[in-house]
Amino acid sequence: MAAAASRRHSAVRMLTRRPWPARLLVIAALLALWEIAARWFVDPLFLSPPSQVIASLDKVFSTRGVPAALQLTLFELTVAFVLAVAIGLVLGLAIGLQPLVRRSFFPIVLLLYGMPQVTILPLFILFFGIGAASKIAFGVTHGVFPVILTVVAGVQNLKPILVTSARSMGASRWQIFRHVIFPHMVPSFFAGMRLGMSGVLLGVLLAELYVSIAGIGYFTTLFTQNFDPTKLLGLIGVLAAMAIVLNAIVRRAEARFARWRTE
Repeated sequence: MAAAASRRHSAVRMLTRRPWPARLLVIAALLALWEIAARWFVDPLFLSPPSQVIASLDKVFSTRGVPAALQLTLFELTVAFVLAVAIGLVLGLAIGLQPLVRRSFFPIVLLLYGMPQVTILPLFILFFGIGAASKIAFGVTHGVFPVILTVVAGVQNLKPILVTSARSMGASRWQIFRHVIFPHMVPSFFAGMRLGMSGVLLGVLLAELYVSIAGIGYFTTLFTQNFDPTKLLGLIGVLAAMAIVLNAIVRRAEARFARWRTE
């Protein structure tokens, strides 16, 4: 009994350190369920099996306009994400570090964050047109608020005695931010970046779905209207891969700036 318990404990510890086998098993199980459902239980006009979707990826990329649409959407996502992070970091620090600014503007930020932003999409189209600028601006509005909220939360967790001690030792404002404030807000900041990335992706795609003649959102609508689930799911898979790559980049950056937590 003791030997069996020890083996189980070793297996659990190995899975904790290396969770990839469990993740691959879950993904394989979901794909198997999808394959069974698509082949025997769902109308092929509405759902295609994953084997067929993977086999038809070349048809998706060979569809006229799709490669350019992927490049355009990736450009819009990247620009909107960078702007959302930059604006959210500046506003979050201003609100979190200044009590007067926090009392004055933080309720307004919460109010704007709770407002259904899709209702003001026509205003973005009116101000920025139907080109890439409106998609980028709408994506920024979806991604900036999570960054602001998490930065404010991270700054609020900082003990004031640390800032006071740094000032008493002659540290400049940049040194205080670089060596005191930023390390303590790293976990919440990067959590906000991941949430903001999801929000940016949602905002850009919503704008492309409603008003666009290019981008992934446009072709998603086109494939849906043509009852072509194979190409639709293939395009969604490519979009998911883009999101995974961006999330991996954020995780790498978090590991780089939070090395001190594991040392």
